[in-house]
Amino acid sequence: MPFRIFRRVLWLVLCGNALTVYFASHSIRTVVVTTLAGSLLLQVAYFASVLFLIWRSSCAFRAGERTEQFGRAGKLDSSQQIFMR
Repeated sequence: MPFRIFRRVLWLVLCGNALTVYFASHSIRTVVVTTLAGSLLLQVAYFASVLFLIWRSSCAFRAGERTEQFGRAGKLDSSQQIFMR
């Protein structure tokens, strides 16, 4: 996702949150606190999703290495085939 779109969506979410809280509470202080808390929560969620993607990528990489080793182990030479019978 391009940064421009991400920034617009983030702005829409935070402004929507601010408007909703203001109409519900009529307090600027509450709006500022909840908007900052929402911004912090979105940043934590973004950081956690990046960590999850890195973890999933490393798991897939390790699984690929295991299948490579398994493929190499599947080829037996003539001396190993005698013991397998």
